[in-house]
Amino acid sequence: MDIRIRRYQPDDVERLFEAARESIPAMQPWMPWCHAGYTIDEARAWVEMRPQEWAAGTEYSFVIEDADGQFLGGCGINQINPLHRSANLGYWLRLSERRKGITTCAVRLLVDWTFRETDTDRIEIVAAVGNIPSQRVAEKVGAIREGIRRQGLLLNRHRHDAVVFSILRSDWDTAK
Repeated sequence: MDIRIRRYQPDDVERLFEAARESIPAMQPWMPWCHAGYTIDEARAWVEMRPQEWAAGTEYSFVIEDADGQFLGGCGINQINPLHRSANLGYWLRLSERRKGITTCAVRLLVDWTFRETDTDRIEIVAAVGNIPSQRVAEKVGAIREGIRRQGLLLNRHRHDAVVFSILRSDWDTAK
């Protein structure tokens, strides 16, 4: 599968907007930023902030695309904790491209990038207990299910229990 991840660029605004708008029904319960009133201005503001987050080392966001450059979704590392050398990994895929293994491929690329380009030793993937597709991706990339964080997520003003998965640098290095 020829899937790539790359840094956001200014001309991604329209593609991000279109992919997000297509995906609202599936994503809104789990990703509150992707709501029914999502606007092109929200997409623009988010894309414009990527270089600043990157430069500060607070978040590394990527576009997921295919060999033809089609915008398929996004993934990234955030909630970076330099003291504990840990970070959160998140991902989403446009609705029309799901169930093809694309997200799993992109997450593997992102884990490789994170362990190669940063000093992060622990990556967490945190998914609401009801978000089964996200949990399946975590399992397919070899993340270890550690347990349930009670009311660990606040989504759309409601608390949700969350499944916590982890990928350790030492496990990833030996799995290759």
